[in-house]
Amino acid sequence: MGLLDIKNVSKRFGGLKALSDVNLSIAEGTVHAIIGPNGAGKSTLLNVLVGKLIPDTGSVMFDGQSVLGRAPHEINQMGISRVFQTPEIFGDLSVLENVLIPCFARRDGPFRMHAFETVTNETEMVEMAEQMLGDVHMLEKRKMQASALSRGDKRRLEMAMCLVQQPKLLLLDEPTAGMARADTNNTIDLLKEIKATRPITMAIIEHDMHVVFSLAERITVLAQGTPLVEDIPAKIKGHPKVMEAYLGTAEV
Repeated sequence: MGLLDIKNVSKRFGGLKALSDVNLSIAEGTVHAIIGPNGAGKSTLLNVLVGKLIPDTGSVMFDGQSVLGRAPHEINQMGISRVFQTPEIFGDLSVLENVLIPCFARRDGPFRMHAFETVTNETEMVEMAEQMLGDVHMLEKRKMQASALSRGDKRRLEMAMCLVQQPKLLLLDEPTAGMARADTNNTIDLLKEIKATRPITMAIIEHDMHVVFSLAERITVLAQGTPLVEDIPAKIKGHPKVMEAYLGTAEV
């Protein structure tokens, strides 16, 4: 059993079967990429994992508990955080205030998380937020208004907002979408750093194969809602089923 186990998951939207009997296990401590052409079912699967969709059939177990039927904030409390395609930050607040929001929400709100049980005052909360900003190389920008950040720095800030909650699983939905190559490479380096310095599992949905092959330890390829291949990156490159899924079958 993995940290995340998806068994026989199917999801239909009217006449369209977005997911068809998907089975996938993500081992604890790994970086697992889920790739596939447009319409393969990647976003649908991600929305099932975070509680935005309930599958028609199948089960999704995280750390021994079912995520099905739970609201997104409950899944977040279980230890799953999500980085969105477009960074979700509070543009009118400072960088530091953005990271403090999940801190206070998890300490004082109805959905407390174990990471904040020993934090007793605002000074300790600020220290925790500043430490996380240091980990993503954003501490010197802590007083800046978040809306003034570059796309790459907004991504770093969003990661800090997720990581300060100490998740077990970080879901990354096209984390380099819309970035210039320099920002993409910086994001790859940051994710490698995060993985090397904390006990975290990552699941990445990504179209940029440079990102996928730079980070992933295992890759699952979806096509038309069904897993075609799962293997290590070296065996995915050039795999005939993968080539067919992306390029189609050549006419002769």
